[in-house]
Amino acid sequence: MTPNDLLTSLRPLLAAECAAEAPAAGVDAADLEQGVWVRLLSEGRRGPSLLGRGGGAAARLRAAVRAEARAARRRARHEVPYDPTGTEPPEPAPARDESRVEQEVLAAETGRELRAAVRRLPGRCPRLLSALLSGSDPTYREIAGELGISQGSLGPVRSRCLGCLRRMLMAEVAAPERGGKER
Repeated sequence: MTPNDLLTSLRPLLAAECAAEAPAAGVDAADLEQGVWVRLLSEGRRGPSLLGRGGGAAARLRAAVRAEARAARRRARHEVPYDPTGTEPPEPAPARDESRVEQEVLAAETGRELRAAVRRLPGRCPRLLSALLSGSDPTYREIAGELGISQGSLGPVRSRCLGCLRRMLMAEVAAPERGGKER
């Protein structure tokens, strides 16, 4: 198979993967697709890339799409919108002030409480929600393979687990203390 045949055959897969990842990355699918092509071409100049190796081109293409989507999300967090009417750009916030440290501590505490609540859920909910909350950003296909359930049932199971978690947390928040006092 020539490189042109390979690119032609992988084009629909690239378009579909970019269309799936673009909304979560906050970019247009065409921009994401263009970024993936640039990434693949620049990797090709440094060494073997999508075209230079044997089988598995589709898997490498999917990995490149996910890497480019993660990069787009990182860029979006650091970009500041252009304001043509503004006179001065806003001053950057100090690197570590007390309110930011306090926010980080509160966010970490909230995360610990959430993970503790997830561990108390029944059935396969703890494993599913832990996989969804993991920092490695797994796909539904990877989570389904890890848990041994079909990819199509992940959405309904996730919905039921989140409903159970919501009911459990609402009951904890609304539960009065001894003597009828609310927390």
